[in-house]
Amino acid sequence: MGDIKVVATNRKATHDYVIEDRYEAGLVLTGTEIKSIRAGRVSLRDGYVQPRNGELWLVNVHIAAYDPAGRHGHDPRRPRKLLLHRKEIDRLIGKVQERGYTIVPLRMYLKRGLAKVEIGLARGKRKYDKRETIARRDAEREIQREWKERRRR
Repeated sequence: MGDIKVVATNRKATHDYVIEDRYEAGLVLTGTEIKSIRAGRVSLRDGYVQPRNGELWLVNVHIAAYDPAGRHGHDPRRPRKLLLHRKEIDRLIGKVQERGYTIVPLRMYLKRGLAKVEIGLARGKRKYDKRETIARRDAEREIQREWKERRRR
């Protein structure tokens, strides 16, 4: 995996959702968009994937305008078509039509010079699930602190 450069991650996704399955998808981009991605000017925070006419579209992902392009640039929040195999698209669309599933972008990276986005089939976490996750993380931290303390003695 030495040829992968992660450009952006969506930490909020793993907090708000239980990720059940992950897929790698290509993106249909303009020239100014790939230049902004290579510069790392991407935010996946509010993004999601929406099925339209048997295709999957990445919606509400912010790829900052490429300044040297001037007025010939791109709309930072325009929908972008995802490139996946037909079987994968059909499987994901079928799952989204079931209740409670959504598709969220998890991270964007460059692989052999091409922009890829890792998308996850996700189910929303309930409030108590989020609290449980936070409590578990705090407990782990406390255990690590205790171990460090004991090693010092």
